[in-house]
Amino acid sequence: MRLWLQPWRRARLLGLAAAWAARRGSPAGAAGAGMAEKPLLEAGEQGGSLPPVKRRRAEKRAGLPEEGEARYVPPPKRLNLGVGFSAAHFAETSYYFEGGLRKVRPYYFDFQTYCKGRWLGRSLLDVFRSEFRAQPLDYYRAAAVAGRLRLNEQPVRDLSVVLKNNDFLRNTVHRHEPPVTAQPIEFLEENEEVVVVDKPSSLPVHPCGRFRHNTVIFILGKEHNLKELHTIHRLDRLTSGVLMFAKSTEVSKRIDEQVRERQLEKEYVCRVLGEFPETEVTCEEPILVVSNKVGVCRVDPKGKPCKTVFQRLSYNGKTSVVKCFPYTGRTHQIRVHLQFLGHPIVNDPIYNTDVWGPAKGKGGNIKKTDEELLRALVEEHLSKETMSIFDIAEEDLKPIVEDKDGSPGNCVKPAEVSPESTSSCKIEEAKSKREGGTLGCPQNSALQLQSYKSESGETCSAEHQDEKDPLCRECKIVRPDPSPKDLVMYLHALRYKGAGFEYCSKMPKWAQDNWEETSDYNIL
Repeated sequence: MRLWLQPWRRARLLGLAAAWAARRGSPAGAAGAGMAEKPLLEAGEQGGSLPPVKRRRAEKRAGLPEEGEARYVPPPKRLNLGVGFSAAHFAETSYYFEGGLRKVRPYYFDFQTYCKGRWLGRSLLDVFRSEFRAQPLDYYRAAAVAGRLRLNEQPVRDLSVVLKNNDFLRNTVHRHEPPVTAQPIEFLEENEEVVVVDKPSSLPVHPCGRFRHNTVIFILGKEHNLKELHTIHRLDRLTSGVLMFAKSTEVSKRIDEQVRERQLEKEYVCRVLGEFPETEVTCEEPILVVSNKVGVCRVDPKGKPCKTVFQRLSYNGKTSVVKCFPYTGRTHQIRVHLQFLGHPIVNDPIYNTDVWGPAKGKGGNIKKTDEELLRALVEEHLSKETMSIFDIAEEDLKPIVEDKDGSPGNCVKPAEVSPESTSSCKIEEAKSKREGGTLGCPQNSALQLQSYKSESGETCSAEHQDEKDPLCRECKIVRPDPSPKDLVMYLHALRYKGAGFEYCSKMPKWAQDNWEETSDYNIL
């Protein structure tokens, strides 16, 4: 049986087949002219048995377009059909424990995105140059040679390719995550509807910035088989305390309705600088978001209305323990209001710093423009290597710290990478080698070690050796572990109450009346 093809489609198919064979060095490439003499494809020949629809799709995927022909872009697909993460996500890597810290073994990860509107008509190289400045351009050239850049699931060989609407970009990177505390997550409640935990300080709630596996969502999924959880409310990474998840969409919607109707009661405790007033203090200053990307706010008349009530619990001569009752849920509301009142949280890395001026932002007295403020904050934490407090990737901060001429400020110079260094780079080989590794033993975290060993069945070893990736800049950098004081902020979610439920956590040690600040910053 013979299948009829339109002349233009037959010519294109034969041309693409010849080009494909020529690239692979096949004799069929030289036989292209002979192939053109066959007017039809016979059933049973290579590709001849394909249905018409699949044949047309195969033609479009069969390689680079001919000269003068427009590049084909497949229609878009939904990237994520669910609310949670699957077993495949949880299996990307494993934890190990060292020096009281939970650490993540470096792993390969695909960043995926569709072409953004501002990228249309620009070359891929230009987009990398202007928007992905965490790596030098030589890195992206080397990544292309190594097959780590894919456009519409085809390897990118030429970074000058011009991006079109619906182009799908996949970038495979070697991912390193910052360590967090090894303190175990304590369960306050688990039933058919909700999961409520006492979140340790230093753990983000969900993936953000450089954090993915070192988040509450991933730890609950990997170690406790709790998946498809719906986040009801959020706590900052350095904030500890009551954190609530819904197990179903219905429960999430029901509690979200209570949030919108302001039927929930939230209670926090914090330790602030100075002697806080003994009488109850109400702050209703509007809060403006200075940068959604960085997550910095300040009091401003143009901001959104909000209200926080404060009650002092104790004063030790230097600092005060204060209860906080937020009636609205603005970003960093408690922290910004305390800064405005002149009593910032003792170890708040954003709102208790001289970057805000001699008064540290008291009364809204900030003698900087928003741009100057953001630049100063980012540069300060770049110098301290504490960028993780912003909960976003470092490449998203580069435009803020660059000088007006486009040159970097106090950034660390990236490691040089050449395309030749990728010749021995084999991602799958590195993955298989890494899977046979062992976990490092935690120190000062016997409870977590015992719990993890019993639940996962994995063994521990005092030393470990991670695979080095030839393209990865992080593999060439030895970063110091965070100190205990970098893992905690004296702000704790003490109580969360709604219609039919109330959950409370224990008062943290730093909130006790007789507590005195020491160098170890005990967060337990």
